[in-house]
Amino acid sequence: MMDYQADAQLLAGKVILVTGAGDGIGKEAAITYAAHGATVILLGRTAAKLEATFDAIEAAGYPLPAIVPLDLKQATAADYRGLAETFQRQFGRLDGVLFNAGLLGVLCPFDQIKEKEWDEVMQVNVKSEFLMTQAMLPLLRSTAKVQGEAVLLYTSSGVGRKGRAYWGTYAISKFAVEGMMEVLADELENTGVRVNSINPGGTRTRMRASAFPAEDPMTLKTAADLMPLYLYLMGADSRGENGKTFVAQPK
Repeated sequence: MMDYQADAQLLAGKVILVTGAGDGIGKEAAITYAAHGATVILLGRTAAKLEATFDAIEAAGYPLPAIVPLDLKQATAADYRGLAETFQRQFGRLDGVLFNAGLLGVLCPFDQIKEKEWDEVMQVNVKSEFLMTQAMLPLLRSTAKVQGEAVLLYTSSGVGRKGRAYWGTYAISKFAVEGMMEVLADELENTGVRVNSINPGGTRTRMRASAFPAEDPMTLKTAADLMPLYLYLMGADSRGENGKTFVAQPK
């Protein structure tokens, strides 16, 4: 899929929510979706980073995005329901969600995992996605009914398919995300809402640098290199793809 050539107006008229849109893959995906016609809702913890993404989209002349500063560590079910109501009023539709925000946590032996760190990673990587998905599903379903489809796209990891020593908290959170994706894909199979996940692989991001500080980042692909797959799965060309994990950088 990395050689996929998206039509310039692949996402024209669509409204797409991107979490973690202030940095890394989330920022690149938000700009890329906007470049292909989408109105993007930029969600993240740091307003200044979201504003930088907004400015890049505006400067390029793409559809103006919306900004939603939200700390996923603190957000509640009521917060997500409120967002869904706001999106319904403001846009009347929601065509897709890219769940990109995540915490790495501390890499350490399993018996040294601290409860606080475990709770924070699970809150951001699993519980926030569970609660946000529940809140957004009615709007996604209604959009799919009218437009023919809507998309839920989760972010996985190689350690979410095969566990790795010292990656306990992060790996277990990604196993949970994989399970959530598969359950939803099965439940929503006949609704028009497609559910898949992407394993981006080693990418030149801050999270990767924190996990592998001795690694030469210039040996890694950039977030921009991965965007053909992110476009393919968010657009209509991937109709029929459901319940799958796509590996952006297969060996």
